[in-house]
Amino acid sequence: MSTQEIVLASASATRKRMLESAGLHVEIDPARVDEDEIKLSLKAEQVPVERAAEALAELKALRISLRRPGALVIGADQMLECDGDWFDKSPDRAAAREQLLRLRGRTHRLISAAVVAVDGQRLWHTTEAARLTMRNFSDAFLDEYLDTVGEAAFTSVGGYQLEGRGVQLFHRIEGDFFTILGLPLLPLLDFLRARGALAA
Repeated sequence: MSTQEIVLASASATRKRMLESAGLHVEIDPARVDEDEIKLSLKAEQVPVERAAEALAELKALRISLRRPGALVIGADQMLECDGDWFDKSPDRAAAREQLLRLRGRTHRLISAAVVAVDGQRLWHTTEAARLTMRNFSDAFLDEYLDTVGEAAFTSVGGYQLEGRGVQLFHRIEGDFFTILGLPLLPLLDFLRARGALAA
């Protein structure tokens, strides 16, 4: 098995936990990019949301791979799209509440992209999507939910963690669980095995 270093170009505790739970030893080296500015530019150019997620994941992977010679660098990004609108992480409770009210009773898509780069060259990428339909929960439930989860509502696009209390917001979920958490893990593991970075 390869001893090639694997680096995650993300500060996401969820992505790190997924990779480590799958048996990978990963170094964390977050890429500092102005995601808001890039998203605004891509949206203005009418770039499809899938391509926007891939572009952000690629930028992160390439940026870190240039300073980590020889390492397999994983860049990842997730976008939430509902009826053509792109959603971002909420900065505070009021914004999280407003966002969840906008998503209530509607179906949205979570698009997760992953890119692997070495020495400034993209080797591999994948983009996957899941469809999630929120139930028509009451205002009282929403306020109780936000009271319970606290600042965790600000750590993910959409304002929920499906692996926790956030699952109660939903009526129907279609798609891969790992994609919903923010990383298309199974295709990534397939690539790492083919590369020799994981045992086959």
